[in-house]
Amino acid sequence: MKTPFVTKAQMEPILAEYGSPLHIYDEKGIRENARAMKDAFAWNTGFREFFAVKATPTPGILQILQEEGFGVDCASITELMLAKKCGFPGEYVMFSSNNTPHEEYQYARDMGATINLDDFTHIDYLNEHCGIPETISCRYNPGGMFELANGVMDNPGDAKYGFTRPQMAEGFQKLMALGVKRFGIHSFLASNTISNEYYPALARILFQLAVDLKNETGAEIDFINLSGGVGIPYRPEQEKNDIAVIGAGVRQAFEEILVPAGMGDVRLFTELGRFILGPYGALATTVRHFKHIHKEYAGVDACAANLMRPAMYGAYHHMTVLGKEHAPCDHMYDVVGSLCENNDKFAIDRMLPELETGDVIVIHDAGAHGASMGYNYNGKLHCPEVLLREDGGTKLLRRAQTAEDYFATMIFD
Repeated sequence: MKTPFVTKAQMEPILAEYGSPLHIYDEKGIRENARAMKDAFAWNTGFREFFAVKATPTPGILQILQEEGFGVDCASITELMLAKKCGFPGEYVMFSSNNTPHEEYQYARDMGATINLDDFTHIDYLNEHCGIPETISCRYNPGGMFELANGVMDNPGDAKYGFTRPQMAEGFQKLMALGVKRFGIHSFLASNTISNEYYPALARILFQLAVDLKNETGAEIDFINLSGGVGIPYRPEQEKNDIAVIGAGVRQAFEEILVPAGMGDVRLFTELGRFILGPYGALATTVRHFKHIHKEYAGVDACAANLMRPAMYGAYHHMTVLGKEHAPCDHMYDVVGSLCENNDKFAIDRMLPELETGDVIVIHDAGAHGASMGYNYNGKLHCPEVLLREDGGTKLLRRAQTAEDYFATMIFD
């Protein structure tokens, strides 16, 4: 069973003020999780979390993380602009893009962000258009399958990202000839892993790679970015990752591989958007209609345009009916939105308490890749985003999109 961070008594006035549906975030949970993350890696001097902006590009959320000492990882010029507007200095910005136009590289260089190169051919491209900075990171893709003792985690060989192993060595040598003095190494091998073993296993691969590249090329390795991939338990029966255990596992690998190689001063970076924010955001939606045909349908006022993961991936998001937390889940529903698409379903054959018109459903774990993936299909408008403050009050983080916003970029003759 998952317990929502907001009660029915709290939610009713929030919906009355801001409307339904809405995305809501838990400030207390976000800050506590951010501090646990920092504590888990406090043993590494220079550690920094670069929160993945794509997960939750909401200024009020980014500013909370900035207050907690985090940086941001950006994937586009617009995300770089957002980071700049939120006041992040360049050294707190990582630019991890792919298939990148030179204008975006130039913007990153101008604001002092660290460029994380995705492709070997972009060395010449970057040099031609923008020049090569003295500090640069390269993204590594080992290919093949990535496996842990409990089975296959993901397939890097099918991913479009990163340098091959030979390209890493050749790339470092080429970049040094162009003036690079300090290097970073970055890699992302698996997504949303529910395992304390993933990060330490990834760390061992990258730590050994760093030692080998230093020996082969003489390059100075300034930092290693373990990126994202530490997941969250979307299903109530799944075990939550323990960030303290994960941090200790990475430390053991660090002390066994980097320290004996004289590389104990290497800084560690992370980009844990989903882990930091996922459980501390939810989509609140109200039951509006019922349909009784071949199946039982409960129609809510949210749709896939507000949370697309179930429609796009078949992803599971747990649901709590506020005020009915302890009622028996003895009714089966497809919980659906109003898009003209049959995949606009938040749940299929989900056992829930008996629903009534006006019931408020909290859809859990929507704090990352929730509002950020919203869209306007069928002319659906983005719903508001609200922060539940630590003191129990609320703050509007993003107002609801209006029809005027939707029409603003259209040209009518």
